[in-house]
Amino acid sequence: MGLRSALSKIFAAAVNRQLNRLRKNAIALQQNTFSDLVDAAKDTAFGREHRFAEISNYNDFKKNVPIHDYEDLRPYIDRVVNGEENVLWPGKPAYLAKTSGTTSGVKYIPISKESMPEHIKAARNALLSYIHETGNADFVDGKMIFLQGSPTLTVKAGISTGRLSGIVAHHVPAYLQKNRLPSYETNCIEDWEQKVDAIVEETFNQDMHLISGIPPWCQMYFDRLSVKAGDKKVKDIFPNFKLYVHGGVNYEPYRARMEESIGAKIDAIETYPASEGFIAFQDSQKEKGLLLLVDSGIFYEFIPSEEYFNENPTRINLKDVELDKNYALIMNTSAGLWGYSLGDTIKFVSKDPYKIIVTGRIKHYISAFGEHVIGEEVEQSLMGVAQQEGVDVVEFTVAPQVNPMPGQLPYHEWFIEFGSAPTDLKAFALKVDKALQKKNIYYFDLIEGNILQPLIIQSLQKDAFINYMRSQGKLGGQNKVPRLANDRKIADVLKEYTI
Repeated sequence: MGLRSALSKIFAAAVNRQLNRLRKNAIALQQNTFSDLVDAAKDTAFGREHRFAEISNYNDFKKNVPIHDYEDLRPYIDRVVNGEENVLWPGKPAYLAKTSGTTSGVKYIPISKESMPEHIKAARNALLSYIHETGNADFVDGKMIFLQGSPTLTVKAGISTGRLSGIVAHHVPAYLQKNRLPSYETNCIEDWEQKVDAIVEETFNQDMHLISGIPPWCQMYFDRLSVKAGDKKVKDIFPNFKLYVHGGVNYEPYRARMEESIGAKIDAIETYPASEGFIAFQDSQKEKGLLLLVDSGIFYEFIPSEEYFNENPTRINLKDVELDKNYALIMNTSAGLWGYSLGDTIKFVSKDPYKIIVTGRIKHYISAFGEHVIGEEVEQSLMGVAQQEGVDVVEFTVAPQVNPMPGQLPYHEWFIEFGSAPTDLKAFALKVDKALQKKNIYYFDLIEGNILQPLIIQSLQKDAFINYMRSQGKLGGQNKVPRLANDRKIADVLKEYTI
C-alpha cells in the first residue's frame, strides 16, 4: 500500500463522520441552508423584487418565489452574462457553465465562489465514501482517467466560461494531478473522435486504476482501446482497473455491454452532478440509491411529477416527501438559482438517510395518447426482457407514431441498436410491450382498448447513435441521446439507419 492510499483511509474515516452528521440531521441542515440562502440574497435584484427580506419561512418563500425554468430566469441570467453584479447572488459569479438546452439553445449557468467548492467536495467524498466502506484504496496510487469536456475557458464580461467538466478540471486537487490523465493538451482537443483516439494513445501503456465518464462515451473509448490491443478486453489491457465512476445517464442499460468490454465486473460509483449543483452520490456499494447532499448550498423542493404541468402544483420540501413517488426536482442554490426546475425526476428510496434514484426527465416522456410513459418504465421494461433473453442493447430511443399506415393503429416506435440482437424481433417486442403494460396502467388501457397497437421495434445499424450524434454536432462530452420524445425529430433521422 502506498502512502497516498494509506492516508486516504484516514481521511475517508473523518469524512464519513461528517457524512453521518448529514445523514442524521438532513431536515435541520436543509432549514439552515434555506435561511442562509434567503438572507445572503435579500439585497440582490432578484431578492428585492421577490421580497426576500419579508420571508421568514418556507410558506412565505412559496408565495414570493414562483417555479422557474431556464427561460423564466433568462432575463436575470442575461444581466449576469452581461457583467451586472448583484443580480441573482451577491457580486459576480466565479464561472459561467455553458450547457446545451433543448429549447433554450446555449445556456449559461452561474457558479459562484460559494458553490464551486461544493462540486469538488462532493466528487471527493464519493470516492472517500467508497474507500471507507470497502477498504479499497489502491486506485489512489494508480493512474486515473477522466473523460470530460475541454478545460479551455473563455471570458464573458470578466467571467470565466466553459463546460462544467472543463471548469472542474481546473480544481482537481494537486495530490491527484500527477496520476491524472489525459494530458491537458489532449483534454483541450475539441473534436471528440480525435480526442478519444489521442486518449487511447496516451493511456494504452499506462497502469489505469480508475476510469470516469458518461457510459456511452466510455464505451467508445473501450471499443477503440480494444481495437488497438487486438481485440483484448479492457481488464487485460489494464489489469489494475478496479473502479468506474459515472453519472449523467442511467448506467443500467449500459452495464452489460460495459462489463463485457471490460471482461469483468468491477465496482462502480454513481454520481449526480449538474451545472446547477452537485446533488447526490452513491455512498454505498451495498445499499440502493444516492445520498442527497443536504448541506451543500442547495435547498431542495419537490413537485409530484403528475402535477408538474398543473397551474398550481403541490410544492413541498424535504420533510414532506414520500418514498417511491416520482418528483420533479426544484433547486435553490448558493449561485442564485431560485425555484429552479432542473428538469429531472427523482424517487426517494430511503428517508433514513435520504437517498434518491434518478428516474428521468420531466419533459422526456411519451403522452401522445394520454399514457404518460416515463423513462424509468421504458428502461426497466426493455432491460428486464433483454436480460432474460440474453440480448445486448447498445442504445435506444422511443417516439410515438401518430400517423401510421392506412389500416394500422398508432403505436410507440422503438429505435434500438443491438450488440447482440434477438433471434425473433417481433416476439421480443411483444415481451417488452407486455412488460411496459404492467408498469403503466394507462398504456395497458390503450392497448386493451385497441387505441394503440403493441410497440414496434426498428433495429438499427452498428454505430447508428454515434453517427446520429455526429450528424447533430453533439458527439461526446456531456451530450446524451434523449430516450423519450413526444415528437419524431430524432426518430425521422434514425430511419436512415434502420436495418
